[in-house]
Amino acid sequence: MSFSGSEDLNEELSKLASYEGERNDAGQRHGVGRSVLPNGDMYQGRYEHGERHGQGTYRFKNGAVYVGEYFKNLKHGQGTFYYPDGSKYEGLWVNDLRQGRGVYTYSNGDTYDGEWLNHFRHGQGKYCYKNTGSKYVGSWVNGKMQSAGEYIHANHRYQGNFFNNKPNGAGKFVFDIGCEQHGEFQESQQNFSDDEWDETGAPRWVPR
Repeated sequence: MSFSGSEDLNEELSKLASYEGERNDAGQRHGVGRSVLPNGDMYQGRYEHGERHGQGTYRFKNGAVYVGEYFKNLKHGQGTFYYPDGSKYEGLWVNDLRQGRGVYTYSNGDTYDGEWLNHFRHGQGKYCYKNTGSKYVGSWVNGKMQSAGEYIHANHRYQGNFFNNKPNGAGKFVFDIGCEQHGEFQESQQNFSDDEWDETGAPRWVPR
């Protein structure tokens, strides 16, 4: 996911690219065409007044592929990006960034289905962990679990507020056997990675 997938650095190279396709009266690339850049990247799709505009496919030399809509040379609208590590994003783009509704399938099999802003998970969304079957459903801010959310495990779930990927403040555990445990997180004994909640730690509660 670290690969930005931006063609911005290749704009000067695109002027040197070989091109086969339609042109307008001014000689600009206009209509359907195919370009091969000196660095090995290739674009095939629609042009308007010399710019990628409309539906197209951009293949990067490193194996990444974007299939979708362009607006004035930028990924904009509905599109699918296949990253070199095997991950994939399907959804909306705004000015070359993941923004709006989209589904990201990570190389380890995890998935995120929800809202994006400026390339980050932001808004309401659901993250599913393939290895454990656990999932988080709730609010995200700049790529982190934040505000109201629900973390669902095999036989219980936690409902409450989150901050920076950690439970924060008042919340409750709801168990499948029919009981609930209410409390408040002041300090969590649980360990967190960037995304996954380590289920082995014990929560520390304080009375309300």
